[in-house]
Amino acid sequence: MTEKQWKTYPQPTADIVKQISESINVSRIPATVLAQRNIITFEQAKAFFRPSLNDLHDPFLMKDMDKAVERLSKAIAEKEKILIYGDYDVDGTTSVALVYGFLRALYSAERLDFYVPDRYKEGYGISKKSIDWAVAEGFSLVIALDCGIKSVELVAYAREKGLEYIICDHHLPGNEIPNAVAVLDAKRKDCPYPYKELSGCGVGFKFMQAYCQKHQIDLQKLYDFLDLLVVSISADIVHMTGENRVLSFFGLERLNDAPRLGLNALKEVAGFAPEKKLNIRNVVFGLAPRINAAGRIEHAKKAVQLLLCEDPAEASHWAELINQDNSQRRDLDSNITQQALQMIVDQGWENHKSTVLFNPEWHKGVIGIVASRCIETYYRPTIILTQENGKVSGSARSVEGFDLYHALEHCADVLEQFGGHMHAAGMSLKPENVDKLRAKFEEIVSSQITQEQQIPTINIDAWVEISELTLKMHQIIMQLSPFGPLNMQPTFAAKNLITENPQILKEQHLKMRIKQPNHTAYIDAIGFGMAHFYPIVAAGKPFQMAFQTEINEFQGNTTLQLMIKDIKPM
Repeated sequence: MTEKQWKTYPQPTADIVKQISESINVSRIPATVLAQRNIITFEQAKAFFRPSLNDLHDPFLMKDMDKAVERLSKAIAEKEKILIYGDYDVDGTTSVALVYGFLRALYSAERLDFYVPDRYKEGYGISKKSIDWAVAEGFSLVIALDCGIKSVELVAYAREKGLEYIICDHHLPGNEIPNAVAVLDAKRKDCPYPYKELSGCGVGFKFMQAYCQKHQIDLQKLYDFLDLLVVSISADIVHMTGENRVLSFFGLERLNDAPRLGLNALKEVAGFAPEKKLNIRNVVFGLAPRINAAGRIEHAKKAVQLLLCEDPAEASHWAELINQDNSQRRDLDSNITQQALQMIVDQGWENHKSTVLFNPEWHKGVIGIVASRCIETYYRPTIILTQENGKVSGSARSVEGFDLYHALEHCADVLEQFGGHMHAAGMSLKPENVDKLRAKFEEIVSSQITQEQQIPTINIDAWVEISELTLKMHQIIMQLSPFGPLNMQPTFAAKNLITENPQILKEQHLKMRIKQPNHTAYIDAIGFGMAHFYPIVAAGKPFQMAFQTEINEFQGNTTLQLMIKDIKPM
């Protein structure tokens, strides 16, 4: 088990903590966490704790939005055939379901269709096959979602064929913007839109919001699709700040109070009780992997069909099929991960600074997941490669703080193509260049990675006394949700802890009651998969612990419980 480093976030001054405590009547811990999020005044706290859809930015602030709305309006007025196109992952499929689902209530279903590329036959983004198909079927306008910002040549090819594109993307543009009718992407250097971190589905939502404003359509008709948008925001790990947090807040309300049939069916097959109120974590680990599995194992079109269902029996049918895909995905993921970890040992690569593994038999749909799994054991930048039709393709994942994309730029001469960002990337290369990539990537990582980046980090929001942990404090902390990047659920730490009767459950989980010597009350703590810490806590010596707070409900009793993140001896 890799030892983790603890980093404590900068702590606000006692005066600021006191000011916040008194102005909104909270204890030291919530006041500290609010200050770290730059929430100092009563007005700022009110806006953060009580999000409003009125806080959303004007969509027409986005570059090209006026052009996009004008072109869509023309297409609908003149009864053109419109194709809604999206990527095969969760962000892409929810984008397609949102835009197609919203437009089909306004427009003739015969003049509207959707298209999701085949992960294996067409690959990521706009495909030539899809352009040729759209032209043959008589479409004149394509709305591309969660992709297209780098499809310069393909958009030009489509234009030659008489097919026009509106691109709704959130990835970093290249040096050239495609010559589409409109390119909506807040990350464009020439785009003044104030919030830059929307998901692909979020950009599609802003497009539909602008269309509603232009044509005076009741925005509630669009807000009914926020359950799809929160799934996209959760799965794509975009920042949980600004508009994303507002949209997620109301998206979770919709998901829990009146979800569409497809998401409700997915909730059932994922094993959530009907009364269970889902949070972002439940979406990330319960719903999103199942939606993703459709495209990984067979075809993502199934996921869109599920999300668009208007018949309960049909929704259950698609949910069951997708759940079967997810079970198959899990088996593949587990088996390939075991093979990958064994390969590292067999080849003597345990002490390398990077991991690059290749097996032509590995399933392309799970290699990204396998890369992440390998990092759990060998915490270092990782590339997993497989082969199909004579072409090697790979998925890469990084560790906190290490710029994976920059490292791959140094390997460009042995790659056919690559794309991605700091923490994740994809690539293709010739089979004869696999060993060259392994050597070059190891060389680059070894020269650039710091010692600190080679150790997993737990970020501590505040060090606390056990006596400060109360149900009221926890309830205030939970009002900071929805949690996600840049607004993570706070993690606390305490030292000088002692325990009473620690237990190992099912040979892998740690359960105990802890307190500090100067306090009489114990508090329950549980650590899943943390039985290896038993010798430390059972030794009778004080220890320190990083944890999050949560509610434990048992036989009608509600108590505070600590979810263990890490344990260290004093």
